[in-house]
Amino acid sequence: MLALFAAVGLAFLFPKPGSRDGILHADIAGNAGIALILFLQGLSLAFEKVKSSAGNWRLHVTIQLFTFVIFPLVGVMFHLGAPLIWKSEPDAIRSGFLFLCVLPSTISTSVVLTAVAHGNTAGALFNAALSNILGVFITPLLVQLLMHTTGQSTPIGPLLVKITLLTLVPFFVGMFLRRYVHRQVDAHKAWTTRISNAVIVFIVYTAFCDSVQERIWQQFGAVLTAQVLVGTVLLFGIMSALVFAACRILKLNRGDKIAAYFCSVKKTLAMGVPLAILIFGRRTDLSLILLPIMFYHPLQLLVNGIFANHWAKQPE
Repeated sequence: MLALFAAVGLAFLFPKPGSRDGILHADIAGNAGIALILFLQGLSLAFEKVKSSAGNWRLHVTIQLFTFVIFPLVGVMFHLGAPLIWKSEPDAIRSGFLFLCVLPSTISTSVVLTAVAHGNTAGALFNAALSNILGVFITPLLVQLLMHTTGQSTPIGPLLVKITLLTLVPFFVGMFLRRYVHRQVDAHKAWTTRISNAVIVFIVYTAFCDSVQERIWQQFGAVLTAQVLVGTVLLFGIMSALVFAACRILKLNRGDKIAAYFCSVKKTLAMGVPLAILIFGRRTDLSLILLPIMFYHPLQLLVNGIFANHWAKQPE
């Protein structure tokens, strides 16, 4: 998290190298970085552990419905209601909240937090992995569908081809190679995480470089940042309340309830940043689109970490 905000600060100080025409060649480096992130995710995913929870359909349906149906519907309400609350909010921020709401769940932290809270870890791993695979197709389709009325949509066919080549292909190549190198990968898992995080930090830096070069932040400043922070906290609170209510209505057992909560409310920064680059391209206001997910990510880690430790102390 410190590296992310350091990258933003660096972009404000030295925007030229990471801008569209800068010496870092952000377009080429970004595409290569996206493929590398997905390759490492496939290489790190222990698929043999995923299969053990495949039959728990009530849990799977609950999580995937929240991820790709209920969350996007709440995002649409945010998109429609934002101008009534924040008169000066730019369209890019509204698009950013919509984009946040259609992202898949995280893999690593959903599973880790579920394990800490003594929940259904195998179920969390299955659903987090499934939502990331489905998200490669569903997220661009939902962005296309939900943003069609705003005139921001682009032709979906070429976009899906590009996303498939840069995400699913390296992901499945990594999964295939895992059977031969899984011992070495698991022994150096910290390095795969560091490499992925470094790529994400680089992409965030280049996104903010473009917006600084175009003087977008001089238009909005600190007021916009505060508005996004308030909106992010409100969105997280609404989704947490809805997931808790659904788990109670469905009478899920304790382990499934914990897995359902962590997988349903969490949104992935690791997949979100690459998908934003692929869906929105090198838009000069890309940094505004990324702002909600950049605020949502540390918020979900902080609050869910507190929940996980609280539930871990309760008797099973």
